[in-house]
Amino acid sequence: MFTKIKNNLNSFLERKVPEKRLFLRTDKETRFVKLTPITQILALIGISTVIIWSIIATAIVLIETIGSGNFRDQARRDQALYEERLNALATERDIRERESIASQDRFNTALSQVSIMQSDLLGSEDMRRELERGINVIHGTLRRAMNEREALRIELELLKKQLNPEIGVLPNAISLAEVSQTMEYMNHTLRGISQQRDNAFDAAELAKKNMESLELEIQFFEEKSDQIFRQLEDALTISVEPLDKMFRNVGLSTKRLLDQVRRGYSGQGGALAPILSQTDVFETEDPRISRANSILIKLDKLNIYRIAVEKTPFDMPVKGSFRYTSGFGPRWGQMHRGVDLAAKSRSPIYATGDGVVTQAGWNGGYGRVVYIKHEFGVETRYAHLARIRVKKGQRVSRGQKIGDMGNSGRSTGTHLHYEVRVGGKAVNPMIFIKAGRDVF
Repeated sequence: MFTKIKNNLNSFLERKVPEKRLFLRTDKETRFVKLTPITQILALIGISTVIIWSIIATAIVLIETIGSGNFRDQARRDQALYEERLNALATERDIRERESIASQDRFNTALSQVSIMQSDLLGSEDMRRELERGINVIHGTLRRAMNEREALRIELELLKKQLNPEIGVLPNAISLAEVSQTMEYMNHTLRGISQQRDNAFDAAELAKKNMESLELEIQFFEEKSDQIFRQLEDALTISVEPLDKMFRNVGLSTKRLLDQVRRGYSGQGGALAPILSQTDVFETEDPRISRANSILIKLDKLNIYRIAVEKTPFDMPVKGSFRYTSGFGPRWGQMHRGVDLAAKSRSPIYATGDGVVTQAGWNGGYGRVVYIKHEFGVETRYAHLARIRVKKGQRVSRGQKIGDMGNSGRSTGTHLHYEVRVGGKAVNPMIFIKAGRDVF
């Protein structure tokens, strides 16, 4: 049955594909192989399949090669852009820090001037009160003197009426010369009192003008200090909030972090003391002192964050061109507790934060490995190194070269295996890298 179908099919196809014979000749005999239409078609299909598969495979290889080159170029460009942005933001951070310190100095100077002017104003106010009391006393004395003069004038008139023109003496034997002398003394006293009153009025007017001038100067310094306050508050808000977010994103408690840095750096760039107590100078609460102390608290927080950033691994362990070859998570049925970064052999490897080297040597599948213990319970590991450039117990800084990229231990190619552990538990290093990249 199958042979009959085959023959019928060959007869049908023979019109399009004639039967061919392939002759094989040797020294002794000649043989031939008959190629039926079905055989020719199957051979043509097989050859076509091989050619098409070769074309597709070649295209896939070319596409992967081009894509890999483009990925490396893109990674190189991204790395250069990241480093440029990191340097620019670090410079901007330093500028903002210097501006904050300069603004704080200007604010302290302005506050001192305001305090001096307020003391002068209080002194002028006391002087004004003394002058007012003096003027009141002078007014009382003047009124008493005028009353006495009026009484003397009335008494003089009575004496004149009682004067005996025939004998030229008063009935009480009081001479007219004595009365005139008394009147002259009273007039002299009244003129002196009037002069004192005029001088007191002039002094009071001068004190009033000085007080008005001091009030204007105090108003000017208050406006200037308010402007400085606003600039400081805006700058601190812009600087502190991203750092808060960065530490929260990597799962670190900002409160515990701040407390730990304060304990470790007391007297060495740590907390800034308040300017002064509100009751030290003023009897009532001064809102400017509260505002200044609030700014100092934020400056202290920014200063502590600056110290904490240096000690937390937010940096990249590889600075040059590289590519990510494996991420954090399950891989080949096992947990991959870090990220793999591939670059050319002997590429420099850098510490991602300040810390102390706790291990530097060979460690089984890790090969040549470096462990660095950072603050806040954070540890970083750098595995498969070709060479180690630090020793156990050595203190290292962020950006310091600690080794060369290699292929030691259980590794299938030149790369760096980079781990971050918090409290002994492995976490995704990209959380720290991305958090640092978002801020710096």
